[in-house]
Amino acid sequence: MMKKRKLGKTGMEIAPLVFGGNVFGWTADQSTTFKLLDAFAAAGFNAIDTADVYSKWVPGHMGGESEIMIGEWMKLRGNRNKVIVATKVGLDMGDGKKGLSRSHILRSAEDSLRRLQTDRIDLYQSHIDDPDTPFEETLGAYSDLIKQGKVRAIGASNHKAERLAAALDTSRKTGLPAYQTLQPNYSLIERAEYESNIEPLCVNEGLAVINYFPLAGGFLTGKYRSEKDTQGKPRARNVTKYLNERGFRIIDALDKVAKKQNATPAQVSLAWLLARSSVTAPIVSATSLEQLDDLISSVELILDRESIDLLNQASA
Repeated sequence: MMKKRKLGKTGMEIAPLVFGGNVFGWTADQSTTFKLLDAFAAAGFNAIDTADVYSKWVPGHMGGESEIMIGEWMKLRGNRNKVIVATKVGLDMGDGKKGLSRSHILRSAEDSLRRLQTDRIDLYQSHIDDPDTPFEETLGAYSDLIKQGKVRAIGASNHKAERLAAALDTSRKTGLPAYQTLQPNYSLIERAEYESNIEPLCVNEGLAVINYFPLAGGFLTGKYRSEKDTQGKPRARNVTKYLNERGFRIIDALDKVAKKQNATPAQVSLAWLLARSSVTAPIVSATSLEQLDDLISSVELILDRESIDLLNQASA
């Protein structure tokens, strides 16, 4: 049995990896999506993260493509009660539909529920901070959705520590629902902001952390070792910033630990995250079963102190 972890104070429990649904309907077509989700569920995992805006950036897409595929899959498999579905609201859906205003949240929730073919969203997340809308308004909208049984818990994504603290403070003062989870960008190569500001707050407040880009856009898989490795790869433009002395030092340490543990750099990168007590479950994406198997195996990889120290030093 896959050991589950508590999703903050939500009362929900999730397996230690979340499937990132940004690829569904983009780099993974429907049959691939269903295969990946079947394999993920069969391995004992139960949480999927998506957003209303996935994959609006693709020419000809409207947004909502990922939610539609997840909804179709759950309907076909009849497994809605076994899956923790997390989606998000707030990024620009076009026609000025964005932000965390009451009207936008309430309308977007109905749209997401319809696409997901479900009566409830397990974790509804503010995709991005909206400084133009008072916290009371945003949290008030979430409160109504929770009272109606349409949302079970709420979370935040891409929030700076100060703003997250202020939102939590507002919940305390008003009795409105509070964010129970956070999605930060955190990995072996992106450590500074999370560890210095965000982590202490999440630990103190008992928030679950489901971090995105745990493999830094693929850099920590070790497949990009020079500029020429990134050429002609649409998703690789995010990794060129890591092709420097520190980046190569981290890859070198990953190679050493991977060899010692008979594992891959991706598995070691995820195992390093899973060993950090503040991290609940990294959000991982795959577009092939081979990639997914590699990621899934990371859950069984326990790094010794020496390996963790080596990785910490290399990435300091």
